[in-house]
Amino acid sequence: MKAGRKNLRRACSEGAVTLGEGESIMQVLALRGSNVIEVMDAKGVKSLALFPAKFQKSFWIKNGNFVVVDASGRDQALESGSKIACVVSQVLFHDQVRAMEKSEEWPAIFKSTSKEGSEAGTQEGTRPQIEEEPDSDEDDDLPPLEANTNRQRPFELYADSESDSDS
Repeated sequence: MKAGRKNLRRACSEGAVTLGEGESIMQVLALRGSNVIEVMDAKGVKSLALFPAKFQKSFWIKNGNFVVVDASGRDQALESGSKIACVVSQVLFHDQVRAMEKSEEWPAIFKSTSKEGSEAGTQEGTRPQIEEEPDSDEDDDLPPLEANTNRQRPFELYADSESDSDS
């Protein structure tokens, strides 16, 4: 992706993703700060990648996302003592990931992680509602809340005075 910042959205809207020479798909493991992310390749090797400044304020990534990384100079960078081994060339969106999973270019190690993540996302949406209902009925052996002495309650004063006058 050699286009500038103004062409980023147009380039990402294209559905077909083709990997060039030296490019590979990697999964984001952690955000390290200062445009540095930790990624894992298809062999399970972890390395640091640079998230270019042209992607700032245009694309946001989080743990578990997939990116296309240019790792052509990876071995030379590691031999020279640099900790950053590769550069992110494209961020893959959900639709692009689904299309790539069906192709042969998608690494086998990521097939299980993307399915588990999508299943976990659908299950997480239904489980908390079921689990929270029984927990809300129980007190869980917690002590009762103490009254807040810093706040006056004028409504209780009026309610007490009316009940005294009625009797």
